[in-house]
Amino acid sequence: MRIALLQMTSSDLPEENQNSVRAMLRQAKDQGAEFALTPEVTNVLSFSRAHQESVVVREDQDIVLQAMREEAAELGLWVLAGSLSVLSEAPETRFANRSFLISPEGEIKARYDKIHMFDVQVSAEETYRESAGFAPGDQAVMAQTPIGNIGLTICYDVRFGYLHRALAQAGAQIITAPAAFSPGTGPAHWQPLLQARAIETGCWVLAPAQTGKHPASVGKSRSTHGHSLVISPWGEVVLDAGVEPGVYCADLDLDAVTIARNKVPSLTHDRDFRGP
Repeated sequence: MRIALLQMTSSDLPEENQNSVRAMLRQAKDQGAEFALTPEVTNVLSFSRAHQESVVVREDQDIVLQAMREEAAELGLWVLAGSLSVLSEAPETRFANRSFLISPEGEIKARYDKIHMFDVQVSAEETYRESAGFAPGDQAVMAQTPIGNIGLTICYDVRFGYLHRALAQAGAQIITAPAAFSPGTGPAHWQPLLQARAIETGCWVLAPAQTGKHPASVGKSRSTHGHSLVISPWGEVVLDAGVEPGVYCADLDLDAVTIARNKVPSLTHDRDFRGP
């Protein structure tokens, strides 16, 4: 199966991002992809809460999601909207950071709300409080599809191995890890964490990423690490997209999942133990 990672430099304007996604999905189809994946916050990337409140809408009103569903149906592609910022159904006044798996008929087959919130202070200049604007999810999601069993995660989830193990033990062969990774942590942590998750689970890990300096019509701009990655079930880097936006393709063989797990069947070796 050929997959395509869409490495993007999303702006804070959904209209612009919609146009970029449409063009890149068509490029993915032209390159022979059956499954195309976009990064985290594909629809709007902004530091400004006020601006987010002015453009973030319910999922049934989101023009980027609608565009992706239309293109999936027209092109006959499986598409992962890595994540979109949408209004949460929760009573609190926060958004959801939500991933959507879309079928070649344009139907939403699975939704996943990011569980782990990126509340960190990387440096004096780089602080994030995702939970101030977003409500965390509480449900792990593994979708069974004709192209494989797909476990959904988003960005900061990569640091929590228990989530990935649960997805693999539920039958996942592919784990998606769309991201808008920090340039402060990316050089040290992005690739090693993804390789660890692939090795631990024996899954293919597909990680489409935001990259570069993001245009901002309101407030300060943000930068992201790039380096969209495809990691094999043995932990090998099959694709590193570098830092340029674009469509990057790789070929997956799901038999590699069985081979890796037969060599090291650690998913079946759980043991209970007493705490320290």
